Amino acid sequence: MANNGAPPAETVSGPDAWAADGTAAALARLFGRYQFPAGPRRILLAAATEFAGRGFHATTTRDIAAAAGLSPAAMYVYFRSKEEVLHQIAASTLDFTIEVAATEAGRPGSPATRLAALVQVLTSWNTYNSQVAHVVLYQTGALSPERLADITAKQHEVGRIVRRVIADGVDTGDFTVTDPGAAATAVLSLCLDVARWYQPGYRRTPPEIGDFNAAAALRIVGA
Repeated sequence: MANNGAPPAETVSGPDAWAADGTAAALARLFGRYQFPAGPRRILLAAATEFAGRGFHATTTRDIAAAAGLSPAAMYVYFRSKEEVLHQIAASTLDFTIEVAATEAGRPGSPATRLAALVQVLTSWNTYNSQVAHVVLYQTGALSPERLADITAKQHEVGRIVRRVIADGVDTGDFTVTDPGAAATAVLSLCLDVARWYQPGYRRTPPEIGDFNAAAALRIVGA
């Protein structure tokens, strides 16, 4: 989708930026980086909120339009269907997740250092953006087979990045886990499950949760 005069997207610099801006601003920056014009961006933000709160099937296009401050007809100027909105939310979120994960996994350092950083940043991302992460985890089953396959492939890519770091640690002898695949599933679950239960005001901050999960991940792989 082309940028029709929208202001340049800011670069998301990691958990510190998410902490300073808050979840709503972090989501705005996420969708902004994909050069969505203001109208679609408002719709995506509103839809993420409505889908997280009501569920995809219970949310109507009128609900989304009202939350975005637009008329129901205005939504169809940018999106052909409610399902297309859901797919765009999930695809944008996962594309950025892949980018973040690949960056952390590719940094210099030992496998343990890279895995801890990867878990910390994925946990922080899914905590600060728990609303949209919840949509990706629990609402994308409503997508058509073709669109669901696209989202599933992106989710598998995130898992592949985690598995690669763990495999590196096993190869170097830094990790003693005997089943790297099972370990990767467990580690990724730590990062993703925060979207299910986290609420602002929880007794641990997102960075603290990230540090806790990073330490747990290292125990899982036998570092």
